[in-house]
Amino acid sequence: MKLVECVPNFSEGRNKRIIDEIVNEISSIEGIEILDISMGYETNRTVITFIGTPERVKEAAFLGIKKAVELIDMRKHKGAHPRIGAADVVPFIPLKNVSFEECIEIAKEVAKRVGEELRIPVYLYGKAATKPERENLANIREGEYEGLKEKLKSPEWKPDYGPSEFNPKSGATIIGVRDFLIAYNINLNTRETKYATDIAFELREKGRSVRKGNIKPFYYKGEIVRYKEDYFPCGNCDFIGKTIDETVKHCKEKHGYDLKELLKMHNIDPENPIGKPVKKPGKFKECKAIGWKIPEYDRVQISINLTNYKITNVHHVYEEAKKLADERGLTVTGSEIVGLIPYEAILEAGKYYLKKQGKSLGIPLKDILETAVQSLGLRDVSSFEIEKKVIGLPEIFKAELLNKKLIDFVDEISRESPSPGGGSVSALCASLASSLSLMVLNLSFDRIKNKRVREKFYEISDKLRELKESALLGIEKDKEAFEKYLKALKEKRDKKEALIEAIDVPLSIMEKSVEIVKISEFVLKSGMKSALSDIGYSFLNLYYSFYGAYMNV
Repeated sequence: MKLVECVPNFSEGRNKRIIDEIVNEISSIEGIEILDISMGYETNRTVITFIGTPERVKEAAFLGIKKAVELIDMRKHKGAHPRIGAADVVPFIPLKNVSFEECIEIAKEVAKRVGEELRIPVYLYGKAATKPERENLANIREGEYEGLKEKLKSPEWKPDYGPSEFNPKSGATIIGVRDFLIAYNINLNTRETKYATDIAFELREKGRSVRKGNIKPFYYKGEIVRYKEDYFPCGNCDFIGKTIDETVKHCKEKHGYDLKELLKMHNIDPENPIGKPVKKPGKFKECKAIGWKIPEYDRVQISINLTNYKITNVHHVYEEAKKLADERGLTVTGSEIVGLIPYEAILEAGKYYLKKQGKSLGIPLKDILETAVQSLGLRDVSSFEIEKKVIGLPEIFKAELLNKKLIDFVDEISRESPSPGGGSVSALCASLASSLSLMVLNLSFDRIKNKRVREKFYEISDKLRELKESALLGIEKDKEAFEKYLKALKEKRDKKEALIEAIDVPLSIMEKSVEIVKISEFVLKSGMKSALSDIGYSFLNLYYSFYGAYMNV
């Protein structure tokens, strides 16, 4: 199945009735699943996350935009978040079996309908942008709603679709295609927005103007340094070029970034920057950040968009923000996810904090994710339920058999139905074996002084945990595969495909059992000697797991 995600941002966060009507329009399309609704009172903005097949998402997005422009009046809108229209920004994200090219076509089709049927100026951004300067959402939204009337008069800001006339009630809509974006806010123990902005400028890829003089503890208090004739400072070090090209070369060779591209981000002509502020980049790529005040929380936040979490993840910016806040006499009290966070992102954060604590990675998956939640302070100002806020959770979280009580599972096996049976029990034995090996590994972890062995334990603890979870999932998969095979027999249809699937599951359990044996041998040699009996039980379970699965095959 093809799956597309859509995350429309609407300029309304205070009137729940309006948001409910928009949500009802979106969910009126059969097959659409609403994953999250995040309303912000002070930002006066709501982010809705939904998924579905391409055609259904396309229709649902249009209906949501249509209802929003019907109900939201931008002439009355005030809020902390930058915005340009009622249906402010509508990105499409490929989730499963869908290419960016397909999403670009979806974006164009929706944009065309919005422009023609709703008579709203529409700009395409991100991977759907028609011009390089429109790739960056911030460039299109610069000047916001209040500056849109004048912006539309400029030929270079002619909309991609719809009229060039200003629509005072609805503003404009920005539609595009992007990778998964994490909307992430870091909380500070202050009500001063300028303090949050000072840190935000240090974090964001775009960076800030170079200043001199009174720059500690707050950099923004210094005097802005400007480019002059024969005076082109680097900003990161003491280098001063005689020409801009000298400084561009220096920045590339010594600091690894393209100064000309950085200047363009700030709308400065890199060929003639004289008189303009000297710029230096921030600490993180794929990171956008501003500071704002949220009276609802009685504090300010560093509002961050992470446009590629595989390059810059939440824990990277959180830890750096803590350091920068401390330098300024401030404290980071926690953080907040707006919308959803990918499973891979929060998993990596959990692993980072466990390793920082000197702890094994071989603990239950839920514990790893909870470590991330607690370490990032994700419940500081709002609730955070892993099952609701994390997208892409492994199947193990939803497996029916795995969520039964032990007594119910054992009773289920004993019933006269043929499944779950030996295959599921073999998978259970493999998961128990890996759990016992993990127990010994975790008990031994703090006692290991040898650095090489400790690093090896980090590596194998993560692998052993994955094998445990995979084996657990095999309990459910074996039952499902065998039931498919029985159904094929009953319906007297070609059973080859069902038979192959029914064989694949126990074969996989056999392979996992062998992998667990190899890892457990290392734990046996390097772990606590007082826990050898537990490793012995692990090997016994692996014996039953392997040969039980073998008999099923």
